[in-house]
Amino acid sequence: NIEYGFKFSREFVDTGERGRSLREKMNLHNNEAGRRHVREEMRRDCKCHGMSGSCTVKTCWMRLPNFRKVGDNLKDRFDGASRVMVNNAGSPRGPGASAKKSRYNFQLQPYNRDHKLPGRTDLVYLEQSPDFCERNLRLGIQGTHGRECNISSIGVDGCDLMCCGRGYREQVVTEVQRCKCT
Repeated sequence: NIEYGFKFSREFVDTGERGRSLREKMNLHNNEAGRRHVREEMRRDCKCHGMSGSCTVKTCWMRLPNFRKVGDNLKDRFDGASRVMVNNAGSPRGPGASAKKSRYNFQLQPYNRDHKLPGRTDLVYLEQSPDFCERNLRLGIQGTHGRECNISSIGVDGCDLMCCGRGYREQVVTEVQRCKCT
C-alpha cells in the first residue's frame, strides 16, 4: 500500500523535526520533496491472464522505481538545490506574491529575491558549503595545498578533484632497491 508507505515515512523520518528552527523546516521540506519524487517516478505495471495469450483478466499495480534511478535523480536535484530562508513575517514578499505554504504551514523563500520560490520537489539548503580547497582554521579545514594526489584516480584522491582546478606538479620518483638474488 503506497499511501501507507508514505504515511509511515512521514512518521518515521519526520519525527524529530518539529519545524521550529530553520534547519528543521529545511529538513521537512527536503524529506517531503524526496517522497514526492518517489511518487512521481512510480510506474503502472500490468499482467494479462487468459487462455493462449488472451487478456481476459488484467492485473495492474503500481511499481516503485529502481532505487538507483531514484538516487541518481535526487543527486541531480541536489546539484540544482536552491538556497532558502523563511519569511518570518508569515506573508509573501513583494507585490502580487502569494503564500504557497507546505503541508507543514511554512513557506521557504529564495535567498536571492530574483529566484523563483522552491517547488515541492525542489531540494533546498540554508548555507553555502565551506570551501574545502582553501585553508580555514576557524572551521578546522586544512585545505588541499601541498597534498599528494593520485594522477590516475578519478575519485576524491585524484589530482583533478583534490587540487580544485588549480593544477598540480608531477613528481617522478625512482627507487633503487637491493635484490636478494641467489
